[in-house]
Amino acid sequence: MGRMATKKQPEFVLEAERAKTRPPKLYMVILLNDDFTPMDFVVIVLQKFFSLDREQATRVMLQVHREGRGVCGVFPKDIAATKVEQVSAFARQHQHPLACVMEEN
Repeated sequence: MGRMATKKQPEFVLEAERAKTRPPKLYMVILLNDDFTPMDFVVIVLQKFFSLDREQATRVMLQVHREGRGVCGVFPKDIAATKVEQVSAFARQHQHPLACVMEEN
């Protein structure tokens, strides 16, 4: 029997192109001190919106009180913005001037 000739295909090596995705920018959510919001209310806010236990919440509250500001947590932009809005609305609802802001980390 005759031998069949085989054509060799040119070899192509396909390399997976890696998408260069960067982790999202993170933002600090910060409470600002004022002379009117009760310390207990700040502790409640920290527990309710940032899932801190009473001891952690008290530590952050004292930082806000002593240093004028305290970091509640670090989050991607959309989550940080939501937390700022939730805290601000909750404070207004309870007639407290507690200010909550976000800054790029």
